[in-house]
Amino acid sequence: MSRIEDALKKASEKRDETRRREPEKAAVTAPVMEAAGPVEKPSLDLLPVQSDCLDRARQQRMLVAMNEPVSLAAEEFRKLKQILVRKTKREGFQNTILVTSGTVGEGKSVTAVNLAISLAQEFDHTVLLVDADIRSPSCHELLCMENGYGLSDCLVDGSPISKGLVKTGIGKLSFLPAGSVVPNVGELLASKRMTESLAEMKNRYADRYIIIDSPPVLPFAESRNLSRLADAVVLVIKEGQASQADLRDTIEALQGANILGAVYTQASRTHRSLNTDAYMKYKYYHYAS
Repeated sequence: MSRIEDALKKASEKRDETRRREPEKAAVTAPVMEAAGPVEKPSLDLLPVQSDCLDRARQQRMLVAMNEPVSLAAEEFRKLKQILVRKTKREGFQNTILVTSGTVGEGKSVTAVNLAISLAQEFDHTVLLVDADIRSPSCHELLCMENGYGLSDCLVDGSPISKGLVKTGIGKLSFLPAGSVVPNVGELLASKRMTESLAEMKNRYADRYIIIDSPPVLPFAESRNLSRLADAVVLVIKEGQASQADLRDTIEALQGANILGAVYTQASRTHRSLNTDAYMKYKYYHYAS
């Protein structure tokens, strides 16, 4: 073998040896870089929207404020939004709004989500929708999203609320899912940590509405406490479901809270041309101040 061939062989072997050592070098230097100081992870609120979720939401017929903007139901939500904005800006900015009902199945979650969407479509407001119905969350289903790391997880872990926020891609609407089911829901939502978290949500952005979907008042205790932490309460009443005694008990349970008014769902008054399934289920929304 000539000297030139011998030199080329040695050079080739040296390159191969260097390549074999490069992964080992990377494995050694990675922890050193981490030890130099953790890199702050971006808030989930800034992550890209999952397009598949948004595509599914565009097919969700219960999201009338988004998908059927010229419908009668969507117009009622716009009226509700206008009344809400007017009432909550009389003195300062009462931006934390609790949406609840007396009993199960009166349409509070559909009302909360559509109200949040309607507000988020305005130019002047950002909106955070919070699913505080940890026992039976449904806002994520209406938005066609996963019920991932959310409110309960942040409270239990002591993590900032921003860790659970996700973008919906609908206007300027962010969403905080309910999170994991926990055994002590009542105590968790009545805790000092919840009070502090709600105050942080309220004060972080000057133009942001926080719409909170909470459990029904009569079966559970959570909404009674949350209603006193929120600036205002919107009570959802389904026609023909809640008795007068239920309504009296609900209002009594919410004493001390600022009840702005009531949204009357599935009212018998409707337009004859509206014959789709979505309208038959959520025919007409009327706001009573």
